[in-house]
Amino acid sequence: MDLRKIKKLIDLLEESNLAELEIKEGEEIVRLSRYPKNMTPTYAAAPASPAPVAPATAPAVAAAPGDLAATVESRVLPPGTTVRSPMVGTFYASANPDAPPFVSIGQKVKAGDTLGIIEAMKMFNQIEAEVSGTVIAILAESGHPVEFDEPLFVIG
Repeated sequence: MDLRKIKKLIDLLEESNLAELEIKEGEEIVRLSRYPKNMTPTYAAAPASPAPVAPATAPAVAAAPGDLAATVESRVLPPGTTVRSPMVGTFYASANPDAPPFVSIGQKVKAGDTLGIIEAMKMFNQIEAEVSGTVIAILAESGHPVEFDEPLFVIG
């Protein structure tokens, strides 16, 4: 792989909020990481909830990426259908910063209604309601990263 391409990849990694980048070109593989293999980034924390989820919730504490799912799952979720993130990316509650959120707590939704969007690799993916009902909880904070299978909404 050309040294100029590698320098461009380094610039791309520095300009983004990515922790790692791996490119395969033919048989050549280039892997760039902000952190050494044995170092864990300290920015990973359980997502904060904009509204109380339930009276008994675990406190949000800093966690290693491997512990993040366990931390999130340790929270008590209200009864209902949990809508989970289908991918890793950045969650947005509205189409743009000036627009109102797609949904709010207490709002009635129908199956297929847009609840939010996740940006992954410069692509915006709509998160749709899987069932009809009322939005009981919004578990993700707009503009913050989400992990695969992380609870985003609860619909009752």
